[in-house]
Amino acid sequence: MPLPGIEDGRRRAIIERMEPLIDGGRFPIKRTLGESVVVEADLFADGHDLLAGTIQYRREEEPDWRETPLAPLANDRWRGSFSVDRLGRYRFRIAAWVDHFLTWRHDLARRETPEDITVALVIGGALVEAAAQRAGNDDALKLRTWAARLRGDAPLALRRATGLNPELEALMRRYPDRRLENHSEQVGDVVVDRPLARFGAWYEFFPRSCSAPSGHGTLHDCEARLAYVAEMGFDIVYLPPIHPIGQTHRKGRNNSLTAETNDPGSPWAIGSAEGGHKSVHPLLGSLEEFRHFLAAAEARGLEVAIDIAFQCAPDHPYVGEHPEWFLHRPDGSVQYAENPPKKYEDIYPFHFEAEAWEPLWLELKSVIDFWIEQGVTIFRVDNPHTKPFPFWEWLINAVKSEHPEVLFLAEAFSRPKIMYRLAKLGFSQSYTYFTWRNTKWEIEHYMAELTRGRVREFFRPNFWPNTPDILPEYLQYGGRAAFMNRLVLAATLSASYGVYGPAFELLEGRAREPGSEEYLDSEKYQVRDWNLERPDSLREFITRVNRIRRENPALQHDWNLRFHPADNPELLCYSKWSDEPANLLLVVVNLDPHHTQSGWVDLPLDDLGIDSTHPFQAHDLLTGSRHLWHGSHNYVQVDPARSPAHIFRLRRRIRTEHDFEYFF
Repeated sequence: MPLPGIEDGRRRAIIERMEPLIDGGRFPIKRTLGESVVVEADLFADGHDLLAGTIQYRREEEPDWRETPLAPLANDRWRGSFSVDRLGRYRFRIAAWVDHFLTWRHDLARRETPEDITVALVIGGALVEAAAQRAGNDDALKLRTWAARLRGDAPLALRRATGLNPELEALMRRYPDRRLENHSEQVGDVVVDRPLARFGAWYEFFPRSCSAPSGHGTLHDCEARLAYVAEMGFDIVYLPPIHPIGQTHRKGRNNSLTAETNDPGSPWAIGSAEGGHKSVHPLLGSLEEFRHFLAAAEARGLEVAIDIAFQCAPDHPYVGEHPEWFLHRPDGSVQYAENPPKKYEDIYPFHFEAEAWEPLWLELKSVIDFWIEQGVTIFRVDNPHTKPFPFWEWLINAVKSEHPEVLFLAEAFSRPKIMYRLAKLGFSQSYTYFTWRNTKWEIEHYMAELTRGRVREFFRPNFWPNTPDILPEYLQYGGRAAFMNRLVLAATLSASYGVYGPAFELLEGRAREPGSEEYLDSEKYQVRDWNLERPDSLREFITRVNRIRRENPALQHDWNLRFHPADNPELLCYSKWSDEPANLLLVVVNLDPHHTQSGWVDLPLDDLGIDSTHPFQAHDLLTGSRHLWHGSHNYVQVDPARSPAHIFRLRRRIRTEHDFEYFF
C-alpha cells in the first residue's frame, strides 16, 4: 500500500537553488538566438554516494526533453549550459540521480585488500552487465566484454585497472541507471528573441518635419531621410505616432493650451474623424505609402519601429463608438489624462477597470496585429506603466506566440520595481535611468545593478541620452563635448542605445525655461526645420561610433562590462571583451565637458589576457592615435575640445606552442 504523499521513497537525489529563475520560475529569463543559458543548482544526497545530473530542455511546443550534462563545481554546486537556436520559448529543468557505477568506481580506487577488491569486481561486473541491457547493439557488446573482463580470471591488479579504465567510465556515463532520478521542483522558461533585441542602434525622428520649411512632411519625404540615417550606421528608425491627430483641445507651440490654425498638435493625441490607431495621418500619406516606406527602409538595411500609445484624442472614433471604454466624470464628460499638477486635456486614457475590459483588450491587440500585417515587427510602447500589468503580460505573450520575431521597447520612466515588472512580463527592452546618471559613482553603481545581478536575466537596457520629452540638464549646459561623451557612454556601456534626432546631432540644448527638461519649441507641438548640413553637426562622430560598434563584437553585449580604477574622479574607465572573435576594448571618458582631465588608470593585465612582461598597443579608434603601453599603470589625458573619450582597442600579445608571437 503506497504511503500518502510519497511517490517513491527510493529517490534520494536532492535538487535545490536552481538558477537562473525569476521569482521562482514565475517569469522567463531572456536570451537571443545563439546565446547560451548557463544553469546551476545544488545537487546532493544522503551518505557518500556520487551523483550525476543533466539539464533537460526543450522548446515549449516540443514533447520530448533534450539533455546536456551538469558538471560539479564545489560544495555540491553543479553547472551546465545549453544553447538556444530558434525564436520562441524554451523550458528547462534539472534531473539528478545517484550513480551507483561512479560510486563503485570511486570506492574501487580506494580499496586495498584482495578480498574487498574481488567482491567489488563482481559487483562492478553486474553493474556493467545491467548497463549493457540499456545500451544499443554495438555498445551493448562492448559493455558485455568489459563485464567479462571484470569477472574473468586475469590477475586481480589487471581486473582492478579495467574497472578504473576511463574508456569504461565514458561508456557507462552514456547508459546510467536513471530509474530513481529526481527532477527539480521548478521549471524555468527562456524567451528567445532576435539578436536585435540585444544589440542595435535606434534613431528617432518626426516624419512631419522631413520637408520643412516647405511644409508638413510626408512618408515620401521620410524615404529621402533614410539614406542619412543609414549612413550614420543606425539599425532602427523609430517614428513617433503616425496616426491622425485630434482637433479638440489640441495643444499649441510649447505645450500652449491654445493652438493656432496651423499648429499640428501632438502626435500622441491620437484619433480624429480621419481615423484612429489603424490609420495614417492623411498629411503623411496612405497605408500603401507606409508599406512603401517600410520597403525602402529594408533596402537601406534599416528596420522601422512605430510608437504604440494606447490613448485617444477626444475626437477618436473609439470615444463615440465605445464610450464604455472610458471613465466619465460626474458631469458626464470623459476624464482626460492628468498627472497633477500636469493636465493633458487633449488625451483620454482608456479605463482598464471598465466592465467591458475584455473587448477593450481584444481591440488593443488587434491594433498590434494590424501593424504586424503591414510589416512592422518592432514597437516602442508609450507609458506602459500607466496600464495594468496583467494586460501587458497577456498581450505580449499572445503576440509573441504568433510572431516570436516581434520586439517591444518599454518607455516607462518610473520606479525601479515597476520598470522591472514590465520587463518580467515580456517587454524585450526598456528605457533606463541612464539619461540622468552623470557622475562616476552613479554610472558604476547603476551598471553593476544592470549587468551583475539577477536583473540582467530579464531586463535589457536601451540607453537614450535624449528623447523628445527629455532634455537633460547636462546637455543644456555642457555644449558639444557633453553630447559627444553622452553618445560614447550610451553606445559603449549598453549594446542597445538610441538618440532623438536631428535634435541630438545638431546639439539642441535650449530648454523651455530654467529648471525644465522640456525643449524650447518642442517638436512634439510643431514642425521643426532642421539643417542637416550644418558644419557643427555630430553626424560624422556618430557615424564613427556606430562603425566602431559594428566592427567590435565586444560592444555588442552587456554582461562583459568591467570598470577599472582611475585616480581622477572625472575619468570613467571600463573594458569590454569577447573571446570569439578575440576583441578587447578599453574606454576612457572625460565626464567633465569643459576641461581637460588626466590621470592614471590601472588594468588587471592577467585577467585581461595581456602579458605584463611585454609592451602592448592601445589604438584609439576615435582619433586613430596609437600608444605603446607598459605594465598595468598607464597615463591618459582627455581633452573634450578634441575628443571627450578614448575608445582603445588593446592588441594583446599571444605566445603559441611554436613560440611565435602575434597580435589581435
